Amino acid sequence: MTPRILLNRLIITARYYPVVLLDGPRQSGKTTLTKAAFPDKAYATLEPLDTRDFARTDPRGFLAQYRHGAIIDEVQHAPDLLSYLQEDVDRDPTPGRFILTGSQNLAISEAVTQSLAGRSGVLHLLPFSRKELAGFAHAPKDLFELLWTGCYPRIYDRGIPAQQWLADYVATYVQRDVRQILNVGNLSRFTTFLRLCAAHTAQELRLSTLGADAGISHNTANAWLSVLESSFLCYRLPAWHRNIRKQIVKAPKLHFFDTGLVCYLLGIKEPAQLRHHPLRGAVFETWVFSELYKRKTHGGEEPQLFHFRESRGIEVDFIEPQADRILMVEAKSGETLGGDYFQALHALARLLVDRGASETIEKQLVYGGSNASVRSDGQVVPWHAL
Repeated sequence: MTPRILLNRLIITARYYPVVLLDGPRQSGKTTLTKAAFPDKAYATLEPLDTRDFARTDPRGFLAQYRHGAIIDEVQHAPDLLSYLQEDVDRDPTPGRFILTGSQNLAISEAVTQSLAGRSGVLHLLPFSRKELAGFAHAPKDLFELLWTGCYPRIYDRGIPAQQWLADYVATYVQRDVRQILNVGNLSRFTTFLRLCAAHTAQELRLSTLGADAGISHNTANAWLSVLESSFLCYRLPAWHRNIRKQIVKAPKLHFFDTGLVCYLLGIKEPAQLRHHPLRGAVFETWVFSELYKRKTHGGEEPQLFHFRESRGIEVDFIEPQADRILMVEAKSGETLGGDYFQALHALARLLVDRGASETIEKQLVYGGSNASVRSDGQVVPWHAL
């Protein structure tokens, strides 16, 4: 198994709580990681219908099999089990007894909040980060091959061609998960909506426009997008507005967690096609978002990422505010540094200073080239060093 950055945090969290929940998208490596972290624990998965029915109809009997604890996989199939798990761990609160995994955030987060508050730690596992991919000898060395292939583990573990695996992934997701979460009568329309979302990656989210393009209402578009979010396929990046000016646009930006999935949904057949695609810059920006997000969440932290745009001017891709500093990041897919690449970063920095910001302001440009440098303008970070 390629070492996952989250491994140590998972082991440490299990020392504090009787229950640890590890969630994330399907096929992100949750089962592999939990088995590697706790090789001596009993294992049960709720994917088989008979095991699932047992956990649903006789939860006490199901848990009685695991007096010393267990890894319970795909717990979203039996969310009511968590209420009985609360009873069990209250009786024996030994840290690290139960390790749960799930792949539908909304289906289990409410159950965890209601039943296991104060008794559980929650961690999130996304597909490989660029740093984790470095453990594979055949990992893409070219930026556009990386963006096109994406970072789902099975593509690399099993050597499955990316387009084939992603096609199967989308088909399975739409046919199984969507049917379970939503009563979608027209799955082809949902698939169209999913493809339209991919075409809007790294763009400000306008649900009315997105819904109209898909032939659905605003409310339906919002409900369907919530399903994509709960399945860890995409994320609404909120706008940052610290009362700087009234003209700040407050709409979120839509980003996917995996650019390989975006490329598949856009019908991009090979890396060379992406290099000249009109959405190349958007796909690169989404990849930078996913790397920034994974850096935090795979370290066991809650990401605090935003974007910033004025209605008549400054636009910065990512803002990461902290107690004593503000990190601003721009993503540019070009391999050659442009003279205006730092323009938005400078403008926002000046605006913040004029408005009395006391934090240290750090400016970072991530680009598709290969040379790192530190300038008076800010830090230049090549894609492979992000």
